[in-house]
Amino acid sequence: MTSRPIKLGFVINDIETEKENFTTIRLARAAVRRGHEVALIGLGNFIYDANGTVRAWAHVPRLEEYADDAAMLADLQGADAETRRISVEDLDVLMLRSDPADELAERPWAPNSGLLFAQLAALRHVIVLNDPTHLTDASNKTYFQHFPEEVRPVTCITLDADEIKAFISAHDGYGVIKPLQGSGGQSVFVVTPDSGGNLNQMIDAVTRDGYAIVQEYLPKAVDGDLRLLTLNGRPLCVDGKYACIRRYNDSGDARSNISAGGKTKYIEPDEDALRLAEIVGPKLMRDGMYFAGLDIVGDKMMEINVDTPGGINDIEDLTGIDFSGFIIRDLERKVRLRDHYNRTLSNTELAMM
Repeated sequence: MTSRPIKLGFVINDIETEKENFTTIRLARAAVRRGHEVALIGLGNFIYDANGTVRAWAHVPRLEEYADDAAMLADLQGADAETRRISVEDLDVLMLRSDPADELAERPWAPNSGLLFAQLAALRHVIVLNDPTHLTDASNKTYFQHFPEEVRPVTCITLDADEIKAFISAHDGYGVIKPLQGSGGQSVFVVTPDSGGNLNQMIDAVTRDGYAIVQEYLPKAVDGDLRLLTLNGRPLCVDGKYACIRRYNDSGDARSNISAGGKTKYIEPDEDALRLAEIVGPKLMRDGMYFAGLDIVGDKMMEINVDTPGGINDIEDLTGIDFSGFIIRDLERKVRLRDHYNRTLSNTELAMM
């Protein structure tokens, strides 16, 4: 079905910190290729105008097509890059793609501010994804604890070093310690019976910035994890291929995150992965978590990324399938539905239709 050009905004941390392998850039390029208007908005670039209009300074692609993601990013970051003062309320879709963990040190105010502006945009019938009201509740890893216990490893969240040590002891000296707020494998430590005196250093490194999560160690993590992307609360599947990769690290580093030097391999999700996706789907739908990344080890889910789920680039490069184009076409469909119903559908309803 043909669709009119839509206006699509992406909220990012800052244009200067974007990288060519980011999913956001791939999605933006796919949208430009389909003839849509695209704007990238940094967390610090929103404006609530004196007349009550939500505006923003945005970086705007100047070409109708780019050879690759690097070319598009170079255009957006160039010294002569085009910026415009836009009305956010005129957008059809606003995709929230900023990483709160990147703002903890220098701009702790930025993530919440971006969500507040996004909520105002949703009131003006802009389709905001993921749903900004529920995304506020999902701003750190405690969100994961609201999913069924069956999908989660045994977990303790605390600032108390003795509590962490007691948890590790109760699990025969094994465990994983990581910050409550964080991403990309930052400050993630695997504890073994051989960790000895290093355990105190691990605890200090994590808790100096806030609460720590300590989880049971899953032996299958030695082989890495699966990143399975979901759309509309279900596994993203195009032409019979799931948007799924195995992330692993063969350098001895326990972290398999791509940003931590991990490698990727395309893999079909197994029965355990699809079962977990089925279990978490209803809550993702209820909360309007349109696009999410499920991190799976064996028959447990380690994390659910609802802020900046990534991996599209790697999956597309490994399979040759246009997952990003599929997502943009799905956004076109949502805009048509919103317009057919004269903008009477709620943002959460549109997020998961």
